[in-house]
Amino acid sequence: MNLDNVVIILSHPEESRNIGAVCRGMANNNLHTLRIVGKREEFDDTRVRILAIHAAYIWDNAQFYDSITQASADCVCAAGTTRRRGKKRKGKLLLPEEFTDFAERCDGKVAVVFGNERTGLTDEELLECTMGVTIPSSDEFASLNLSHAVQIIAYHLFRSTQKDFKGYTPVPLERLDSTVTSIADNLQRIGFFSRTGRPDMEQFWRNILSRAALSEGEAQYIEKIFDKAAGLATKGKEE
Repeated sequence: MNLDNVVIILSHPEESRNIGAVCRGMANNNLHTLRIVGKREEFDDTRVRILAIHAAYIWDNAQFYDSITQASADCVCAAGTTRRRGKKRKGKLLLPEEFTDFAERCDGKVAVVFGNERTGLTDEELLECTMGVTIPSSDEFASLNLSHAVQIIAYHLFRSTQKDFKGYTPVPLERLDSTVTSIADNLQRIGFFSRTGRPDMEQFWRNILSRAALSEGEAQYIEKIFDKAAGLATKGKEE
């Protein structure tokens, strides 16, 4: 997915600092195109920059329009974000991950539209959008801060371009068994087992270490610890 094709549209935001925070959230996720329904002079440039910090260039390049329709005219879809459902609220609302899957299949620019901090998108504004997206949140306090909502959607879009990125991966049991064998071999070297007891000890270490979800580096480090301990113990006996 080409993130340069993602357009973030803010419809009549009220708080200048929120715009700055939106800029920062966009920059965190490689999004750069910001469009605002409103006029630049309505906002306090200094307050925008306070929270935008190094992402102020997004504010500098922001474009301003008179309506959502105008702001999304060159896009193949305009997804309005809303927490409210209803007859006039686009019926089916996509989850962020569902919208990301849809956006990946689009050939052209896609717009994500966010409403005013107090009211969100009105029914009339949502009618200017072609689809709806919702971010599930607590019934006790369902309203998200504008910049937080942008960050959530932006992150889902960004992660769609990072599919080769691997997070923490525990070693498989086959590899873990090598560590368990190494532990047991070294314990046997120092006479820890008599004639029996090794199978139970191996099962113990296998259960414990599998729950620990070891990395490859951690597995190797444990093997070195037991190997060195056994070496020191046998050396002491020889002396």
